[in-house]
Amino acid sequence: MTAALTIAFVPGVSPAKWVRVWRERFPDAELGLLPIGPTEVDEALTGEADMAFARMPVGAHLNAIPLWTETAVVAMPKDAPLASSDVVAEADLDGVHVVDAGPVPEDVTAALDLVEANVGVVVLPQSLFRAASRKDLVAKPLDGAAGTRIALVWRDADASDTTEEFIGVVRGRTANSSRNAADRPGGATDADDSGSRGARDGSGAGRGSGSGVRSGGGKATAKQSAGGKAGGKNARKPRGSGRPGTQRLGNGKPKRGSKGNR
Repeated sequence: MTAALTIAFVPGVSPAKWVRVWRERFPDAELGLLPIGPTEVDEALTGEADMAFARMPVGAHLNAIPLWTETAVVAMPKDAPLASSDVVAEADLDGVHVVDAGPVPEDVTAALDLVEANVGVVVLPQSLFRAASRKDLVAKPLDGAAGTRIALVWRDADASDTTEEFIGVVRGRTANSSRNAADRPGGATDADDSGSRGARDGSGAGRGSGSGVRSGGGKATAKQSAGGKAGGKNARKPRGSGRPGTQRLGNGKPKRGSKGNR
């Protein structure tokens, strides 16, 4: 089956929870998944992917909805002097060889190989350390570190009703409060989705509160401030308004994204 929507994701990010919701809500709209490298976001979006889960910062040419903040950790051997600490402070790293100070090592595998060889320690997102599954290493939170932000990103050229439905899934809208309701005459408005949740660790879909986030379920470019612009391509259109490249199944279900005809 040709995918109605293809979602790319960088290492350390699992889209499984949103995939389950999508498949329950839109069983006739196939969702494709595309694992990519940390530097392959633009390549994926200009190719097969409609949207991507990526680490900030991303290019200013992309729309971005920041979702959560990953915890920065220090990876070290289990028998390292700092391994008994609950957290590691910047001052604790004085006199310790830091192989890579992060926030994201260019080559995570190579960096952790050096840590296993007792060459030093590495600073990286907790999700990447967990994904590496190094049994001889431990990771301790780095106190005061800003952490890394995960965002859902896409290009203007790939925006469609289908991508808007996926945004609703990621932001935790229920089927009854989805864009479909807002598209119906007399239905819900943007005010119904204007609540804001702070960024949080882990893979939850809390709404980011940093710059570049629009209230009310809209989109934000990576370079925009909150509030966005009124009207234009971001204004919602009634169903059946003839948006190019978008089709729907019956009952408002998305059929194809802008890259659906692959």
